[in-house]
Amino acid sequence: MGDSKSDVLQGTLDLMVLKTLEAMGPLHGYGIARRIEQVSGDTLTLNQGTIYPALLRLEQRGWVKAEWGMSESNRRAKYYSLTRPGRKQIESETENWERIAATMARFLAPSN
Repeated sequence: MGDSKSDVLQGTLDLMVLKTLEAMGPLHGYGIARRIEQVSGDTLTLNQGTIYPALLRLEQRGWVKAEWGMSESNRRAKYYSLTRPGRKQIESETENWERIAATMARFLAPSN
């Protein structure tokens, strides 16, 4: 508690990864993690123990696919891209999070 970096709520990382791939196209795990940190204004920190299990889970669900390629530093890296089911999942997850956010906003609003 009191840490300046936020923990990622369960279930939010999947949507952040999917939205990152939707916006940026194919990326390797390190690039996905850095982009999520950048978009969060550096309020989130993702390490290998966080991002790679999420990518494996998304791949197993068929929402992303992985292919080997060469990174900017000329090293072999696994690149992840969004699949058609992944695009549909973004729609579903976005609607769900909008409902959750609206519900939380009602709880956080000052009582009358």
